[in-house]
Amino acid sequence: MKQTFIQGTIILIAAGLITRILGFINRIVTAKILGAEGVGLYMMAFPSLLLIITLTQLGLPVAISKLIAEADIENDTKKMKKVLVVSLCVTGSLSIFFTIALLTAAPFFAKYFLTDDRALFPLIAIAPIIPIVAISAVLRGYFQGHQNMKPTAISQVIEQTVRISLVAICTKALLPYGLEYAAAGAMLSVVAGELVSLMYMTKCFKSSKPLKIRSQFLEALKESKTTFQNLMGIALPATGSRMIGSISLFFEPIIIAQSLALAGVATAAATAQYGELSGFVIPLLFLPTFITYSFSVTLVPAVSEAAANKNYTVIQNRLRQTLRTALLAGMFSSMFLYVFAELVMTVMYDAPHTAYYIKILAPFSIFLYLQGPLQAVLQGLNLARSAMVNTLVGAIIKMAALFVLTSQPELGIKGAALAVAINMMLVTLLHLYVVSKAVGFIFEGAYGFIVFLIALLSVSGTQFIVKNFLEGQTAVVQIVSAGIISSGIYFILLMAAGIIKWNQLKKLVPKM
Repeated sequence: MKQTFIQGTIILIAAGLITRILGFINRIVTAKILGAEGVGLYMMAFPSLLLIITLTQLGLPVAISKLIAEADIENDTKKMKKVLVVSLCVTGSLSIFFTIALLTAAPFFAKYFLTDDRALFPLIAIAPIIPIVAISAVLRGYFQGHQNMKPTAISQVIEQTVRISLVAICTKALLPYGLEYAAAGAMLSVVAGELVSLMYMTKCFKSSKPLKIRSQFLEALKESKTTFQNLMGIALPATGSRMIGSISLFFEPIIIAQSLALAGVATAAATAQYGELSGFVIPLLFLPTFITYSFSVTLVPAVSEAAANKNYTVIQNRLRQTLRTALLAGMFSSMFLYVFAELVMTVMYDAPHTAYYIKILAPFSIFLYLQGPLQAVLQGLNLARSAMVNTLVGAIIKMAALFVLTSQPELGIKGAALAVAINMMLVTLLHLYVVSKAVGFIFEGAYGFIVFLIALLSVSGTQFIVKNFLEGQTAVVQIVSAGIISSGIYFILLMAAGIIKWNQLKKLVPKM
């Protein structure tokens, strides 16, 4: 069932909130069992998976969403079937090839590139996920093109629920055989979650009485040359940005491991430090992105439709809505994490010494929250090539900064955090420049400054309360109290300043 832009976004935000909460529970459980070193092994394998998934999907989810949205306007079911047939053939073939390639290359890659041959086991364990994610991406693109976000949202919740149900069982069962086997067990729980999620989306696809894919499959494939060209015309530029990002993440653990070795850090210590940065800190900074991701998913078909009608006012309004929401969530989150970094890391991972990573990255994280929606608008406007160039520039500078900074003995892993911060800021500013030129959008600096001041007042006031009235309490009580009090003050001040209006809130509540 098709939803409006706001309805679809709210559905994805709700699902995103649930999945992020479940995801953090999953990470806490994993960290408690594996420790920083085990999480490091897990995270060393993960960028390889992301790169292969990007190569397998080839940017098709965005292309499918866009072409299905256009076919839906014309009620062209024949075109929809061709889009699905071509997409399944392409992703299916690529997934088989890359699964075999990963299994073949894993021993060499783990030993000589990651500098820790124990990473072999997580790499092998995650290989079965590649064909599963490939098919899921096609179905997700189909539903998003119809602006029906419920299957995507529910499948995300199912995936995290299954994963969190199995992660403790899989890791504990394999831990007696060694840390590398336990890390592989954590990967197996990811595979199981994605499999059950795919089963759910397949059921939704069949029950919605859509096109019969198997009926005259070969005939539809033979007549799909133009469809293939249209898909690739959108997918290849769109996948360029993801490809560059995935390649950057793929090389990240390699460069960090080699640079830390140059800085005189032992292999086990380097693995643990990488695990703390990529497994503990980065996911915390990504927390508010479930909101901007939800807007980004709904932005692509909405912007495509508006651009087809040359309605740039709608595009500006949608983008303004998204960026304002990103600022509201991002400013508060980055400020809270910066001020309460030690408490947060103590409660979540019993690792207060990792708070300095957050101190480095939190001030720059607001750029991260704005980046996704800007890239979605570029894709909807057929400016994916510009997004790809921006991402490439950011990736090159990030890789150079990673090597130069992390190899310095006085910086070490702090240099990696600084390189990540540089990348966040640079790519977002480049995206903003291109979007402003394309649709005449001018960023509301005054709005952002007011939100920043309100977030600063809210969190600073809460810090004073925690220090003076809750100092003797446990870390859990302090951080929970800080979260409730600061968010309450933040909301009240936003209402008082007129940034959030009561009539806007009433629109979000469904009518009975």
